[in-house]
Amino acid sequence: MKFDRNTVIGFVLLGILFIGYFAIINKDQKATRKQKQEELAKEQRVIDSIAKLRKPVEDSLKHINDSVALATQSQLFKQMGDTIEKTTSLSNSLIRVTFSNKGGRVKDVELKNYRGTDSSWVKMGATTFDKLGYQINAVAASNQGTASTADLIFSKIDSATLANGNQSISFTLALDSGNTYITHEYVIKKDDYMIDFTVKMGGAEKILSGGTMNMLWQYAAAQQEGSLSYERENTQIGYVKDGSFDYHSMFKRSSKEFNDAVSWVGVRQRFFLGALVAKNNFSAGSKIEWSSPADSLREVIAATAQLKVQVPAGKDVTIPFSIYYGPSDYNILRKYDMKFDKLVNLGQGFYSFVRPINKFLVIPVFNFFKSYIGQLGIVIALMTLLIRLLISPLTYSSYLSGAKMKALRPEIEKLKAKYGEDRQAMSMEQMKLFREAGVNPLGGCIPALLQIPIFFALYSFFNACVDLRGESFLWAADLSAPDKVLHWGNVPVLSFLLGDHLSLFNVTACITSLLISVYSMSMAPDQSNPIMKWMPYIFPVFLLFFFNRLPSGLTWYYTVSNLVTLGLQFFIQRYVIDHDKILAKIDENRKKPKTKSKWQERMEQMQEQQKKMKELQQRNKR
Repeated sequence: MKFDRNTVIGFVLLGILFIGYFAIINKDQKATRKQKQEELAKEQRVIDSIAKLRKPVEDSLKHINDSVALATQSQLFKQMGDTIEKTTSLSNSLIRVTFSNKGGRVKDVELKNYRGTDSSWVKMGATTFDKLGYQINAVAASNQGTASTADLIFSKIDSATLANGNQSISFTLALDSGNTYITHEYVIKKDDYMIDFTVKMGGAEKILSGGTMNMLWQYAAAQQEGSLSYERENTQIGYVKDGSFDYHSMFKRSSKEFNDAVSWVGVRQRFFLGALVAKNNFSAGSKIEWSSPADSLREVIAATAQLKVQVPAGKDVTIPFSIYYGPSDYNILRKYDMKFDKLVNLGQGFYSFVRPINKFLVIPVFNFFKSYIGQLGIVIALMTLLIRLLISPLTYSSYLSGAKMKALRPEIEKLKAKYGEDRQAMSMEQMKLFREAGVNPLGGCIPALLQIPIFFALYSFFNACVDLRGESFLWAADLSAPDKVLHWGNVPVLSFLLGDHLSLFNVTACITSLLISVYSMSMAPDQSNPIMKWMPYIFPVFLLFFFNRLPSGLTWYYTVSNLVTLGLQFFIQRYVIDHDKILAKIDENRKKPKTKSKWQERMEQMQEQQKKMKELQQRNKR
């Protein structure tokens, strides 16, 4: 098989970019993996030792906490009505929200359009860790002290259906007298994941110290996908500070303090987002911390936000918030105009340059086909065909360059026979040949490199696209997860190389990549360097290990794309490119006067210097 410098440079650069990309996105996880494993192992030993006792302990703690809450209420706060926890549920077409009068808060949110690993509705904000409250003062003259609203029973409950079809529910905690109170009011809007949350206070100057609400939001993201580790790798903490969006990987750091106003903080766990919004902003001095819970808890991340809100002066105040529990769907989040959509990883950090490709090409094309076709596997195939059609000019340019190189193959072979092992002389003569023939040796490499951003864009898109979640196609049960046709668990060598499974779409993607390499090599000049000769065949094997844990929707895309590439190569080379015209054009170029570029002049000067140095060394040896 034969190979030219153009192909070598192309594959080397492609390999460096691919491998570098995967190395960068896994850098943080690899750097902390050992430490995390040690920490989790210690935690796991403790958890396992008390696993059998956990439920009675939790029941006891719950009883104690309830007793403490009731005792606090009776001593510090004058209660009206019941002191028993009650729950109430409200629904719209998208969510069912369960409220508790203990804390007057959201107890959990169920997403009707998404199923969890147990086939029930995805539930958010439902762990024992989840909590939302703030510190208030005892207002009775005879008492001193503070308590968290999360531990208090809001005994008065009112609900109503509004004229616009929205539903409201409010929880009121009466303090000392009818003029001193706290009301938590929630509004569930039609066809919306966002919950409006308003705090109303009578006698706010007595309830809060220094006019500041010190809010505590605890949120644990329960595991929703099959692979906890992969879900953690795709989990981020996001916020908008002083009008600008920013985010952090859950492994890169463990806390963030805010010195400026913050409009919202949120936790995205690949496909779902929990966010708390302050419509009048959280003030400077707020903070959020996060950690990885033990694997046995089946929780992706546990975050604790200590948030400050400056309350306007006055006896009676209203403090507006919003709470979002829903899918991390770009199309949904961008409608809120709060920069939620930036937390969807369509290209972030070093690879943010591919985000416009996803926003203005990939997502519109995907949405267009999805609006007409229900089977997303077919949608991916059609999207692949259209994208390949759009970049076909680059593809044609690459193949045309390859055809020119193939036309020069006989003359290159003559040069090899003439100069033998003198690679320097061979290189100089080959460059002269290319210049005389008007052939650019990088002509096939550059179009290929221009397609790399599309690869990176699609890698991000398929990892972030919630529409693929739970969608089956052929043998793949879930296009957002690997299609595990073989599953072997923890087998030392296989687990190190491939993980705990084998993805069949990954195999088809790698096989078709190998076929492309075989066909391309048959079109290129011979390559004497054995390493360069076998690199195109080795690269698809590397892909087998890189791609095995990727979503099956992505590896299905690569399979279709590779099949299209093979078809285009055959069709263009056989029916589009006229090899006789290419030879005629090369002969015509040879007759034209040649001008050298500065780069060519420098290269020839360097080669001449190297040739003279080599001749001088040979004379000295003699």
